[in-house]
Amino acid sequence: MKPVRVAIAGAGGRMGRMLVEAAQEDPGIELVAALERPGSEWIGRDAGEQLGRSTGVVIDDDYERAIGAADCLIDFTRPAVSVGLVRTAQRLGKSMVIGTTGFDAEQRAIIEQAATEIPIVLAPNMAIGVNVVFRLLEGAAALLGEGYDVEVIEAHHRNKVDAPSGTALEMGRTIARVLGFDLDREAVYGRQGTVGVRPSRQIGFSSIRGGDIVGDHTVLFAGTGERIEITHRAQSRMPYAVGAMRAARFLQGRAPGLYDMRDVLGLR
Repeated sequence: MKPVRVAIAGAGGRMGRMLVEAAQEDPGIELVAALERPGSEWIGRDAGEQLGRSTGVVIDDDYERAIGAADCLIDFTRPAVSVGLVRTAQRLGKSMVIGTTGFDAEQRAIIEQAATEIPIVLAPNMAIGVNVVFRLLEGAAALLGEGYDVEVIEAHHRNKVDAPSGTALEMGRTIARVLGFDLDREAVYGRQGTVGVRPSRQIGFSSIRGGDIVGDHTVLFAGTGERIEITHRAQSRMPYAVGAMRAARFLQGRAPGLYDMRDVLGLR
């Protein structure tokens, strides 16, 4: 099978650099285009410059041209940017891998509509280890039931703009599905003041922002006389990039639809 031709959005950023490196090292992927916002200092420079290598791909701000050259667009940018990219990919009939988080309901609806015409992998976390953790959480929630209080604690670098992280929210959603909770009604995001006795049907979220933390997530199941903690710590952004390449290969020849990493990894 021919390599999947990919375009990478936000190629001048830290995650973009990891995506470029992962694309170069994956024999099933061919990097054919790289995008940045108009006015970026990276426009016109080689996509591999930050890595100290030449890719032969120049970073472009013409989204139509860049996406049109690819089979699949990989996007880890910001929600407003992602929505514009989704519309372009839909118009051009290209598949898309979206690792951006922080979408509101309206933006999510735009992605879901586009997925009726093009195949999209949308996942809050592309790392294979994190998606294994989701499976572990399903099993733990099923076995422990409502006798254990659930708290999700996440930590990220100072520049992350959304909280809780998309991964933390997906961890909460995973547990809520198993326990039959309505997460929208029974989640609590941080606590302050006299909050009263903790309800049993509640999932708490706490967010830490500081330094250059790549991404730590811990789910705490607190029972009487014992605690169980399931933790994933990302030491670099490369696991997300490797997972994104796997998702791009998964989409090759796939029917339109909205997929996630559990589909990619066969964990359904």
